[in-house]
Amino acid sequence: MKEKIRIASGQGFWGDLIDAPYHQVTKGDIDYLVMDYLAEVTMSILQKQKNKNPEFGYARDIPALMKRILPVCKEKGIKVITNGGGVNPIGCAEAIINVAKELNITGLKVAVVIGDDIKDRLDELISMGEELNNMETGESIIPVKDKLLSANVYLGAFPIVEALEKGADVVITGRTTDTGLTLAPMIYEFGWDKENYDLMSAGTIAGHILECGGQASGGNFLGDWQSVPDMANLGFPIAEAFPNGDIIVTKHENMGGRVSFETVAEQLVYEIGDPKKYITPDCIADFTSIQLEDLGNDRVKVFGITGEKETDTYKVSCSYADGFSASASLTYSWPQAITKAKAADKILRERLENLNLVFDEINT
Repeated sequence: MKEKIRIASGQGFWGDLIDAPYHQVTKGDIDYLVMDYLAEVTMSILQKQKNKNPEFGYARDIPALMKRILPVCKEKGIKVITNGGGVNPIGCAEAIINVAKELNITGLKVAVVIGDDIKDRLDELISMGEELNNMETGESIIPVKDKLLSANVYLGAFPIVEALEKGADVVITGRTTDTGLTLAPMIYEFGWDKENYDLMSAGTIAGHILECGGQASGGNFLGDWQSVPDMANLGFPIAEAFPNGDIIVTKHENMGGRVSFETVAEQLVYEIGDPKKYITPDCIADFTSIQLEDLGNDRVKVFGITGEKETDTYKVSCSYADGFSASASLTYSWPQAITKAKAADKILRERLENLNLVFDEINT
């Protein structure tokens, strides 16, 4: 058993900072790179793309990214885990294999986790007496069943663990939980018992800290945000995991951003619902049990975590066409909302320059 493993966040959503995974594998030592691409709305977008072209349905910037990082990962022995397979993880894996062939990388083992897509099984499940009801309203799915674009079960860490046990260098999944991507290598490396719910919860909470990319390393900080250094070259967070369930959140020393008590605490309360019952397929984590210790130098210890047995049901993410269009905006809160917005504008423009992306016009 290793004394510790270093798990690095590479993406927080599809469209996140494209250089982040490359920096994570090149700017320092890590054992695993985990990349979360799947916001809930992303599944419907990917399904619409696959409906138009059966070869699509995954995050199609992954092959270009893997072209950059695969040689480094192969040399350093870094394993890659991502749910960027979306609704076509096999297609994503095939694209990565083609990249490996193009780069003359031999012996690369790519594993695919399938089984989350239940759209074509809904009638079968309903006939078996399964209750497929809206979690918030209790309404049955039956009236909208024929409108559905997608229906995907949130799978947990253990299919990824199985893939790692089979020697996978790259694991591609569909709708796996954001937290399961990070928990899986801890279970695999440390031999954790799935019925040790405190350890399952510790790994889950580490995953929650990493799942949003740069948010935990100063990118979404509401405190003294103006003093966070070099936000245009933000270093994404890294979780140093230990066999006893302790986690140290950090980042590469030569990257911008900040990891502190405040930045980690702020990410911990992001999108959690009931803090005593953070429900995943692997456990129910108790966020009120978390203890934090700022060790200085961009290192924060997370420990003391407890949890409970997982539920006996899975959550399913469904989307259906209903005539709406969506637009996106960034929202900045008091105090100094306009100052923050202007700072973000400057950061984003600098990032575009760093990526050599040229537009005829940019409006803010």
